Amino acid sequence: MERQVDISAAAFRSIKAAADYLGPGAIEVNRYQSEITDMVRRRFPLGQRIDQTLATGQPSRFFEQLAIPSAAFVDPRILAATGSQPQRVERVVTLKALTAQINYGLFDVEVNQQQGQFAYLEAKDLTDTVDGTLKLHDQNLWQGNDTDLLATTSVQYYGISGQVFTGDAASNGNTTLAIASSGSIVDAIKLQTATLAARTDYETRPSAFYAGPLFLDLIDREAKSFQLYFNQVEILPGVVVEGIPTQMGTLPLVGDPSITVWPYGAQKIYTGFILSEDMVQYAYLTDPLPRVFQLGLLGNLAASYVVVKFGAVVVKGAPYAHTALTLTR
Repeated sequence: MERQVDISAAAFRSIKAAADYLGPGAIEVNRYQSEITDMVRRRFPLGQRIDQTLATGQPSRFFEQLAIPSAAFVDPRILAATGSQPQRVERVVTLKALTAQINYGLFDVEVNQQQGQFAYLEAKDLTDTVDGTLKLHDQNLWQGNDTDLLATTSVQYYGISGQVFTGDAASNGNTTLAIASSGSIVDAIKLQTATLAARTDYETRPSAFYAGPLFLDLIDREAKSFQLYFNQVEILPGVVVEGIPTQMGTLPLVGDPSITVWPYGAQKIYTGFILSEDMVQYAYLTDPLPRVFQLGLLGNLAASYVVVKFGAVVVKGAPYAHTALTLTR
């Protein structure tokens, strides 16, 4: 039986469209720059500034001293004393877990290697996966929606903002300040810092004011009118911010985009935090940085990497060492 050969046009496929141009002496094909344009945000300031400490277990535990033994004046000829003792309480912080995963298909990796144009891509993607874990970590330092350090209600962190607001609500002498819509933001920051410095029960050490860049822009506009800025402060290597004079020295104004600005009708609610940064700690398990584990090859020969980070943030002295300001404008 004679074999029939299909020589119709449909039996042949042209990839002429894959070339940008076909002409005499020229076949132009797609080529790309070897570097990928990448300005994706990876880290936020606070996550790079706070203290990292080894967790003591699950949960991590520490003691906080709230008072020292008391003394009293008495008649020098009738010496009498009443026994007293330091006041200490146990605190705990429950550790949380962050994970990320990336899979490399064997075929696609080998095609990319053979082309050689993006030879660094496999390493970049793994690094970006680690950075993605750190980015989520930095954002959750502020925004984590858990509500208790022991009886956890969420797999996320108990965010710094929540801990400070809860501490403020429990404090008699250090409450969140709501700035009037026409009030001075700079005066409010200076007042809150002075209020912390004036405490006789605790020796507070406010070290930075954190707010979103849009909130800091409002401060810039106000301060510019009075030429209030006197100093610049380096908060990270190569990162310099403005500082304002306070009763506790120059307070750097740190812009952190992970501090949310909330819509409020036609207005917005801005929030800022005066932190004693040495009292904000991240308790980690094994390593403060994310760890990368390579799994065995899957059935489809894909290589799988899992990134893991264990730990939690705790705001020590939340009722007295830190404070917050809110502004609706």
